[in-house]
Amino acid sequence: MQNPENELKQNQQHLLKNPKDINAQINCGNLCVELKRYEEAAGYFRRLLRIFKNNQDLKNALCYALQALGNEAHMLGRYMMAEACFEEALQHQPNHAGYRYNLGNAQRELGKAKEAALQYQKAIQLNPDDADFHNNLGNVQRELGQLDLAIASYEHALKLNPQLYHAKVHLAHQKQHVCDWPGLDHAIAEIRHWVSARPDAQISPFAFLAMPATTAEEQKVCADNWVNNRYAKLVALGKTQHFTHAKNATHKIIRIGYLSADFRLHPLAFLISELIELHDRAQFEIFAFSFGVNDKSTARARLEKAFDKFYDIRALSEIDAAKTIHQNEIDILIDLTGFTQTSRSGIAALRPAPININWLGFPGTMGCTNGAPLFDYLLTDNFITPDDATANPAKNYAEKLAPLPYSYQPNDRKRPVGKTPSRQACNLPEGKFVFCCFNQSFKITAEIFAVWMRLLKAIPDSVLWLLECNPWATENLKREAEISGVAVSRLIFAPRIGIADHLARHAHADIFLDTLPYNAHTTCSDALWMGLPVLTCAGNTFASRVAGSLIKTAGLTEWVTFSLKDYEQKALDFAKNPEAILCAKQKLLAEKMHSELFDTAKFVQGLESIFQGMWQHYLGQNDNEN
Repeated sequence: MQNPENELKQNQQHLLKNPKDINAQINCGNLCVELKRYEEAAGYFRRLLRIFKNNQDLKNALCYALQALGNEAHMLGRYMMAEACFEEALQHQPNHAGYRYNLGNAQRELGKAKEAALQYQKAIQLNPDDADFHNNLGNVQRELGQLDLAIASYEHALKLNPQLYHAKVHLAHQKQHVCDWPGLDHAIAEIRHWVSARPDAQISPFAFLAMPATTAEEQKVCADNWVNNRYAKLVALGKTQHFTHAKNATHKIIRIGYLSADFRLHPLAFLISELIELHDRAQFEIFAFSFGVNDKSTARARLEKAFDKFYDIRALSEIDAAKTIHQNEIDILIDLTGFTQTSRSGIAALRPAPININWLGFPGTMGCTNGAPLFDYLLTDNFITPDDATANPAKNYAEKLAPLPYSYQPNDRKRPVGKTPSRQACNLPEGKFVFCCFNQSFKITAEIFAVWMRLLKAIPDSVLWLLECNPWATENLKREAEISGVAVSRLIFAPRIGIADHLARHAHADIFLDTLPYNAHTTCSDALWMGLPVLTCAGNTFASRVAGSLIKTAGLTEWVTFSLKDYEQKALDFAKNPEAILCAKQKLLAEKMHSELFDTAKFVQGLESIFQGMWQHYLGQNDNEN
């Protein structure tokens, strides 16, 4: 049997002499498909269709090649190419539900949620019984803020396929967002079982770590499963790209690359902007690799100015983005986004830099693929990941833990603060004690809300001030308050507003009540910066200990508890002791410019010392290997 490669060459040579030979062109197209050279195959079939415009066999052959090319492009992060492939295929087969679905998948990755939703809806019209179509429609409905529709889509997907694991996870997480708690415990127990029993299940690590009762060990298993399912091919591809990392690179100082979707008006910018500005340029050259939307905000402009070089890689595929990073000879690459909604950790999986660091965006481990960690280090601190039998860092984290000297979270002392509004403008009653929590609604659990309701009953002259995240959460929380015997009027919902005005309204709160198992992170820093003491309950996972780290570093150790019983009692004690609250507020305001939590210059020195240590360790490893 003749080798397909040789047969293709023969047909191509024949075409050079006989360019109008139809059979040879068909043979070349088919052989290219056999050899998985889909782009070339599509070229042959396109040319043939210009001659035989209505030949269905040629249309089918072209669509097959386009589908394979589009799927390959999607896997490599070349979403614009994938979009083009499926749009072209639909010109020839407009009623192909699979092409509609794949086009929607590419458009979703490109940030075209509305266009993607339309394609999923058309796919469902063509094939209403495909559970994945309904699931992915739910994903874009979620991104468009249509949480009620997203929940209905996930529920429909699960009716069609009760074993569609990721739909169950999405459904549970969105029910957390809307504070619809009945049945959640059972769903989460089932998801926890899948994590251990079904490594092929697509369980989102971010959704999983936000679920009550999940352990650090389970979160590690979940991340491992996710990485093996999603990134194994990219890790293997990275090894074929020859991203070698020579010690004798052309630059003389360490090059740090920050990779993120959130160099814009986003909580991340409120944490890192001053840090980037204060990096020691005698030791480091600082690069940004941005794959998020340019919102044209002042926050974006400030960051673009702060970095030595700022690359917008949003339109690049994973491999092309990795090549850009490698061509800039980045020594240490820091993923600030992690496994959150806009994740492109596949870029780091390709290993374009010698050292990969996981920091800030994803509060937990990012797992291993085939036993090798996706990231070399996780930046942390000794409160978040204490080195004891309970934390078990070696077992629960894929990365080497790199503890910062104070707290793991940086801060920006230049964050803008607006003019303090009146209580009336905030819809807060005069003379009432104000418990508040400005965390996102998915962090509020039934258990923590029950504690808050008991506090309102114990302190009759008090209200609870919450962030208005979505209308469904607002209504469900009001209903839960009524069930608890608390008047709905005692729940005050703060609308979303600009960060400067949001910070200013903190002045009217007395105590910030934190959530468990997912603490306040940036939200905690905001409160402490504005002189508002935060009461937290620290758990045993990364996400459940961040607020404790921040509060302790700010010098309010007595505001950190380790059980919900103590948390409730402390809240009650503080609410009855206005002098203690005033003392905490005065301490925060008096010390904030030089406290260890807000001394950004000192934070940068600690961080840079860690970078230097990592780099020297890497060079030492290379010397040993040589």
